[in-house]
Amino acid sequence: MFDIDTIKFGPDGLVPAIACDAFSNEVLMQAYMNKESLAKTLETGEAHYYSRSRKEIWHKGATSGNIQKVVSISSDCDNDSILIKVEQKGVACHTGKYSCFFNNMTQVHYAASLDAILQDIKIIRERKNQPVEGSYTNYLLSKGKEKICKKIGEEASECIIAAIKNDNDELGNEIADLLYHVLVLMECQALDIKEIMKILEDRRNNERVKNYR
Repeated sequence: MFDIDTIKFGPDGLVPAIACDAFSNEVLMQAYMNKESLAKTLETGEAHYYSRSRKEIWHKGATSGNIQKVVSISSDCDNDSILIKVEQKGVACHTGKYSCFFNNMTQVHYAASLDAILQDIKIIRERKNQPVEGSYTNYLLSKGKEKICKKIGEEASECIIAAIKNDNDELGNEIADLLYHVLVLMECQALDIKEIMKILEDRRNNERVKNYR
């Protein structure tokens, strides 16, 4: 259980607070909290911070609507910094970016992880909201679900053929193509990946399904 009295606030009465997306673990922003704003966060279930410039508590999203619903709060080993996992409504950054951390100082390289799928989802959504001339994603979205479903059928067939041939290199590429087209269909249908993950989680916790697996 999180205990506010264990937090070591600095001489200025503040402690650094990092907010990250509870689903993707993407770091969204870094701000500060004092004891009162942390208490409000715990009480309301929505992130409250302390503005050093305005010298007042601010409710994240109170004006913009981009609130942060708290999923969990934890402190580090020294109890002098806080990690808040949130469900972010809208964007976290005042610039309109989802995360404040968008100024890349090194060449972007995504490790082989769930992040690859999340980045694909992000790009597909960006294409939908801000079409790019010559984009294959925009072509599919403009043609609609019938075209997308046809492509999914084609890619699924190619996966089967690659598997029968025992060609794992080809199979890996075909599965990647299949996943991409499924993600495009999800965006076309406004189906969020979180809904799919919730179904999988519910199935994992269902005793009947668990025993079947």
